[in-house]
Amino acid sequence: MIGHELEATTGREMVRVVRALGQHRYVAGRLHLVHAFAIDAAFAGGDDAVRAALGEAKAWADGVLADDDVDKASKDERLHRRATDAELAAVLSAFWANGAEARERASLALAERLVAIEVEPPDLEAAPFDESREEDVFPLLVDAGWELLPLAALEPERHKGAIAAFEDFEVAKFEEESAAAHEPPMFELPALGALELLAATDEEDHVRAPLVVWASGHEVYIDYLLRGVRRAAKLTEA
Repeated sequence: MIGHELEATTGREMVRVVRALGQHRYVAGRLHLVHAFAIDAAFAGGDDAVRAALGEAKAWADGVLADDDVDKASKDERLHRRATDAELAAVLSAFWANGAEARERASLALAERLVAIEVEPPDLEAAPFDESREEDVFPLLVDAGWELLPLAALEPERHKGAIAAFEDFEVAKFEEESAAAHEPPMFELPALGALELLAATDEEDHVRAPLVVWASGHEVYIDYLLRGVRRAAKLTEA
C-alpha cells in the first residue's frame, strides 16, 4: 500500500476526511474495528450528536467492559466492535473535533481505562500517525478501512468520472484483472492508538502530523478518488 498525505490542518478537517472516505459511490464495503475503550471514552466526552450516533455501540461497550471473562489488558477480539461509518466518525469527532472541554473529558476517560490495565499513557510530545511504530500500538483503538470497487465493476454512467480519468480504461481494467496477486483496491487509516486519539492536534487544534491515508489500487483511480475526498472534505488545497 502507498501512503498519501492529506492536507487536513485541524481536527475537524480530519474528521471530514474520514467521513468523505466512506461517502462516495466507489465504496464496495468497509471494515472498521473500534475498541470498547475508545467508544466508552468518546461517549463520555461527546456532544448530543456523538452520543446519539454511539447509542448502540455504548451499550455494547458497557457489556464487554463489565464481562469478567474478557481480559481488558489483552488483545481479545471481543474488545473490538465492527463499527459503521457513522460510529467511526463519532468516535473520532469526540477526540478531534468537539472543542477543548469535550476532548478533555474524552481524554480523561480514556486515560483512566489505560491506567486500569497498567498501560503507560503515551508520550504526548511524540508524533502521531508514525508508520514505524504501528506494530507497537497497544491497545489498538481504531483499525479502519474501506474496500473500493475494482475497475471491472465500474459502470459506464454511474462511475463515468473515474473511467474518464484514464487514458485507456480498458487496458487498465485488463491489467488489474491479470495481476498475479489480485487484491481489491483499498483505503485504510493509520493504526490509531492512544497517542493518535489524545494528541493528534495541539492546544490550538492544529494537526501535529499529517494524516496519511494508505491506498492500494491503480494510481490513476486512487488519485481520482482522493481528489474527490479532498473536495468533499473542503480541504484548503483540494
